[in-house]
Amino acid sequence: MWWLLWVLAILLALFCCLDVWYFLKAVAVVLRAWFQPPIWDITAEQTLTGRVTPHDIDLCHMNNARYLRECDFARLSLYTRNGVFKAVRALGASMVVGATTIRYRRPLCIGEGYELRSRIVTWDDKAFFLEQRFVSAKDGLVCAIMYCKQSVIRSSPDKIMQHLCKRKVECPEFPEDLQHWVNFISASSQALRAESGLEEKDK
Repeated sequence: MWWLLWVLAILLALFCCLDVWYFLKAVAVVLRAWFQPPIWDITAEQTLTGRVTPHDIDLCHMNNARYLRECDFARLSLYTRNGVFKAVRALGASMVVGATTIRYRRPLCIGEGYELRSRIVTWDDKAFFLEQRFVSAKDGLVCAIMYCKQSVIRSSPDKIMQHLCKRKVECPEFPEDLQHWVNFISASSQALRAESGLEEKDK
């Protein structure tokens, strides 16, 4: 009896201190992707299906933050299937989200099904740039679209691509709308560095 109380106490502490459901779903997503067919084309689109549940909603439609959360899971699946995670580990590197931007076009309502389509659009010397779309299963409308800058630490996208493809891979051109966003990130970074006096220290 006492061991059961200890287990319940530990579970209660975990659920109070950690977002347990996030980690459980992340593990489930990676395991599912592990047993799915690999994606050989690094820029190929991956599609995951989902449905808006009561756990996701805010005033009967999907909460704004839930879109970003689902995009996290979709990237985990994509990187597992296209080999990026494997290459990152082999190179002793890591990846973090450097920036995201999302545009909401129409709410996804409770019970509504959707497809989350993710793909690597292009990359530069420091980061991959991904596009992720929420497409309604009801009528095919793109309900939300997000761009993500996935920064590579202790390596580079070029090295990851060469590790995966065993050759030099040409970087796809930046679409115009993505290039505008990248320019904004660069301008914002420069402004913040100037504000904190980092530019003067670098001179």
